Amino acid sequence: MNDKTIYSALLLTIALLGACTHTTPSNTESIEEYITLAPAQFQVDPFWPKPLPNNWILGQVAGVAVDANDHVWIIQRPGSVTAEEAGAIQNPPLGECCAPAPSVIEFDTEGNVVQAWGGLDSTQQWFKSEHGIYVDAAENIWIGGNAVEDQVVLKLSKQGKILLQIGTWGISKGSNNTSYLGRPADIAVDIQANEVYVADGYGNRRIIVFNATTGEYKRHWGAYGKMPDDLPLPNYDPTAPPRSTFGNPVHAVVLSSDGFVYIADRTSNRIQVFQKDGTFIKEGAVAKPTRSMGSAWDIELSRDSSQTYLYLADGVNKKVWILNRSDLKVIGSLGHGGRQAGQFGWIHNLAMDSKGNLYTTEVETGKRVQKFNPTPNP
Repeated sequence: MNDKTIYSALLLTIALLGACTHTTPSNTESIEEYITLAPAQFQVDPFWPKPLPNNWILGQVAGVAVDANDHVWIIQRPGSVTAEEAGAIQNPPLGECCAPAPSVIEFDTEGNVVQAWGGLDSTQQWFKSEHGIYVDAAENIWIGGNAVEDQVVLKLSKQGKILLQIGTWGISKGSNNTSYLGRPADIAVDIQANEVYVADGYGNRRIIVFNATTGEYKRHWGAYGKMPDDLPLPNYDPTAPPRSTFGNPVHAVVLSSDGFVYIADRTSNRIQVFQKDGTFIKEGAVAKPTRSMGSAWDIELSRDSSQTYLYLADGVNKKVWILNRSDLKVIGSLGHGGRQAGQFGWIHNLAMDSKGNLYTTEVETGKRVQKFNPTPNP
C-alpha cells in the first residue's frame, strides 16, 4: 500500500468518526434539501455547549429536548457527581473545582446557559434519579425519574413551577394500574389531543396515556398492543422468537407528525410502532445480537416534512443508528465507543433541532451533552 492510499484511508476513517471538516449548508438551503443530500453524515461541534457558569459540573445527562426556539434542554443527575468531581463543595474543600449543576438546564443555540433549576437544592420534592425530558408546544417542561422512589411525571413551567403531578412518589401497583406509575422513563405530548404519553418504564412495561391538563387516565397498552403483564422475564435470547411483552425498561416514546407512536423496547433490541389508540402496526429489530442493556435507548425523527429518517441511540454499541422510518431498516450509523469529541460512552438520549443539528447525551461516566452538525456529501 503506497503513501497516497494510506493517507486516503486515514481521511475516510476520520470522516466516519464525525471529526472531518465540511462546509455546513448555507442559510438558503432548506432542511428538505439537507436531508436528501446527506441523511447519515454529521460533524461534531467540540465547542458546544459553552463552559458552564458558577463552577458547575454535569452528572449523568439522562434526557435532552429541543423547544420551538431551538433552545436545548437537558436533564441531568447532580446526585451522580462524585465527591472528587465536586471537590469545591466538600468539607473541607478538596480543591477549586467544582459544584453540581442544577438538574434542568436550558441552553440557547450558541450553547450559553439561559437558566437552570431543580436538583439537590430544590425546595420541592425531587427525583432521586432524573430520567427523560420533553418540552411541549405550549412550552411546558415534562420530566420523569427512574429510581425506586421516582413514581411520578411532573409537568412544570419554563421557570420550574409544578403545574401537574401524575402518579405518587414511592407508590407503584403494576402495569395495569391506572392511577400509579412505575419509574417512568420518557414522555411525549400530543398537543392537539391534549394527551401525554408516558413510557412507563423501568418498573412497569407499558405505554400509558393521560389528559395533559388534568392527569386523567385515558388508556394503556403493552407490546403488540396487548394488555401488559409483570411476569418474570427470561434472559434475552437473540435466537428466540421476539418477546411477547415489553422488556424493562420501556425506554422512549416519540410521536410522529403523521400520527404514529414509536416505542424503544430497550433490552428487546427493537422499535415498535402503534397508532395512537394502541393498535400495533409494525416492529423493527436493531443490532439484534446485543445483550446486556440492549440497543434501543432513545428515538428521534428527522425534521424534514416527511420525517424520513429515524435516529436510534444505542448505549451498548455506543453509536447512533440511522434508519429509514418507512421500513425501520438501518441505513447507517454515527460514532463509536470512545471519550473524544464525536465518540460515545453510554449514549442515552438524542434530539434534533429545526436545522437538523443532532444533540446527544451520555450517562454512566460520560456525563456530557454533544452537538453534531449535519454536513453535505463531500
